[in-house]
Amino acid sequence: MNISIILDHLNGLTKPPGSLGRLEELAAKLCLCQKTLKPQTKPRHIIIFAADHGVTKEGISAWPAEVTELMIKNIVSGGAASSVLANTTNTALDVVDVGSFGQPIDKGNNYKNARIANGTANLAKEPAMTRKQFEQVLQIGSEEAECAINNGAQVVAAGEMGIGNTTASSCLSTLLCDVPVESITGPGAGADDRIISRKIQIVSDAVEKVRSQSVGDNIEDIASVCGFEIAAMAGFYMTAAKLKTIMVIDGFISTAAALIAEVLSNGTRNYMIASHCSAEPGHKILLEKLQLQPLLDWSMRLGEGTGALLVMPLLDAAADIVSKMATFESAGIKQ
Repeated sequence: MNISIILDHLNGLTKPPGSLGRLEELAAKLCLCQKTLKPQTKPRHIIIFAADHGVTKEGISAWPAEVTELMIKNIVSGGAASSVLANTTNTALDVVDVGSFGQPIDKGNNYKNARIANGTANLAKEPAMTRKQFEQVLQIGSEEAECAINNGAQVVAAGEMGIGNTTASSCLSTLLCDVPVESITGPGAGADDRIISRKIQIVSDAVEKVRSQSVGDNIEDIASVCGFEIAAMAGFYMTAAKLKTIMVIDGFISTAAALIAEVLSNGTRNYMIASHCSAEPGHKILLEKLQLQPLLDWSMRLGEGTGALLVMPLLDAAADIVSKMATFESAGIKQ
């Protein structure tokens, strides 16, 4: 099914052509990805990948690293914003710990301990992870996408939890977009001016080190400033695209992972829907690099996949419009 068939159908519905604006654009994207005029947006599944970052030792976050462990428990128990929004939008949610510092949770049907290490190395001092670790966690994300889709998910999303991950994402964004560090680096989870200044210096130094030592290996360069949860999301996106499944992208960190996925597997972006543009300054730059137009701009910066979850009802609306509205012909209306 090509786009002209989809647009002809949308223009034949009982409304002035294009009068539903971006809802029609969203409907067309769903139809194009699923190759049908009756797209499905349920069931759906979001995986929250969690990990810690050694760079938190450099004072780049307003929150201590211990919060990652506490938030994993909060998400699993249903008290986090992502948990609430997943329930509200009828989206299955699982948490996969790929490398946090804390103790694994003893129980929880929606929790998996898949750690490859207790946090990344300090990217300010050494490569955050080895190539082997990067490929290992990429595979974990891939397997989670395959599992969700094989279990019937028509739409998938990935979120993250990890104190310090905006610093890793700023490094990745600066490296992959080739833009000034200052235009990318923001407050993350509420950093003040002093912390932001420190963060900019750490990011600048880390990226410069990668560039000066690079031998032209994308994976090696990315791994040196990446986070385990970010790499897992990249693997998740790459496999979802290979399985021709729609994925909803969340905020700054998720979009950094989305860019990694596109760099490593060209065309992955074709199955992406950008949920929102966050308050993090680098997010807009990443979205432009991926040529994705966000559905919302609500100054969100929480992460956890909350932006992706928030727009799930918009996908439902778009799917229903294209599949349930009458056509002029079926309604007996002459155009």
